[in-house]
Amino acid sequence: MLEITLILVLLLLGLFYVFMTWNFGYWRKRKVPGPKPHCFTGNYPHMYNMKRHSVYDLNDIYSEYEHKFDAVGIYGARSPQLLVISPQVARRVFVSDFRHFHDNEISLMVDEKSDFIMANNPFSQIGDEWKQRRADITPGLTMGRIKTVYPVTQEVCQKMTDWLRKQIRLPPSGGIDAKDMSLRFTSEMVTDCVLGLKAESFSDKPTPIMGYIKDLFAQSWTFIIYFVLVSTLPALRHVFKLRFVPLRIENFFVNLMQTAIDARRQQLAAGKQFERVDFLDYILHLGKKKNLDTRHLTAHTMTFLLDGFETTALYDSCALVLSRDQEAQQKLREELEAHLDDKGIIDFEKLNELPFLDACVQESLRIFPPAFMSNKLCTEPIELPNKTGENFTVERGTTVVVPHYCFMMDEEFFPDPQAFKPERFMQPDAAKMYREQGVFMAFGDGPRVCIGMRFALTQIKGALVELLTKFIIRVNPKTRSDNEYDPTTFIGTCKGGIWLDFELRQ
Repeated sequence: MLEITLILVLLLLGLFYVFMTWNFGYWRKRKVPGPKPHCFTGNYPHMYNMKRHSVYDLNDIYSEYEHKFDAVGIYGARSPQLLVISPQVARRVFVSDFRHFHDNEISLMVDEKSDFIMANNPFSQIGDEWKQRRADITPGLTMGRIKTVYPVTQEVCQKMTDWLRKQIRLPPSGGIDAKDMSLRFTSEMVTDCVLGLKAESFSDKPTPIMGYIKDLFAQSWTFIIYFVLVSTLPALRHVFKLRFVPLRIENFFVNLMQTAIDARRQQLAAGKQFERVDFLDYILHLGKKKNLDTRHLTAHTMTFLLDGFETTALYDSCALVLSRDQEAQQKLREELEAHLDDKGIIDFEKLNELPFLDACVQESLRIFPPAFMSNKLCTEPIELPNKTGENFTVERGTTVVVPHYCFMMDEEFFPDPQAFKPERFMQPDAAKMYREQGVFMAFGDGPRVCIGMRFALTQIKGALVELLTKFIIRVNPKTRSDNEYDPTTFIGTCKGGIWLDFELRQ
């Protein structure tokens, strides 16, 4: 009996092993080279233990093959993926061959039943749905509309300064948590700009908005487990869908949206003209034109909110790199002070013309990109070259991984890549030049470039003006001395957090 049981157990283990590895010949059959995958994890050895960020595993593969091939075949658990090695091919994926790589992989993981908000976000929409939604949203994020809410940026920056002054009267020994500070800033900024409401994030009694926003971006373990499971069993994507926005958070924002709509309509009914033509004004006009209910209006509005909160990570990284480099901090401070008006504000048009400010922000984006990589879907078969290897065909439905981090940390493109060197972006149109080379895609590129990019950049530049003209920023010893990423996050976050010391300037 014991022998039979042992044989059955071994047989089951053998069948499970075959199941987990049978797909490992996918790329070999298509004559695409690549590293040997491992059972359970494929080419992501830290998929389960989360001891190392996955982008470092991709960078190891990139470093091994970058001078040999344009792309290699890898596996997420047992799911085949194409890892782009060549920046030129990456550029083709995003721009010149866009129609072959039109959609993002996350589109397979959400639908309106599982997550109404995320399913209606342009990032996860596909085909004509994406085109229509982007056409609806883009006019709401023009530079003209961003300019109309620029005074809000100044108000929120002043609130941040007042809050910081209170904090540094009795500064904590571990410094000020930059993530908490940036979350307060973006909560107040985006809520006011988009909805015309106050989050009171810098007060002693903030509204529930900040807490819900914090929960929205808190990456739960169920989120991580889902990605692991669908990598192991891709068919699960047809059965179980991802809920990025929890139902209680969705309900909160639907109610918040209704509150904002009612408040605006009451103002108009009372004959009061709202003082600015903001994003809510645009959304209400769009809703009237398309006969949208509150839930659909909320889905449209959440696009502004979700894109706006990319600023949180960017804000952290800018503050960190400048706190480490006092010389660059002082140089930037001098540039800013040369353009301050009598109220201590830099004009909106001038803000976007300051070369060293822009260079510092772009260099921060290079070191701490909002997205380490992009997972695109092949939507039409296409034949690609492979340097010293044979040409191959990417089939429809294939996941194509573009590792932005690898390009931006490559010595060949950015010498001494871990160092903060804003001068890399001081040449005219340097960011555009790097983007056209395919080595700098902090916000993506091509038709699906992040639509909230300009809004996010305006926010962070406004915040830097306020911080650097009012304070001297230093890194607290509690912060790591390297740039190692937190392995449990998808958005660039320094492991252990970012802790800063602020000194009020005289």
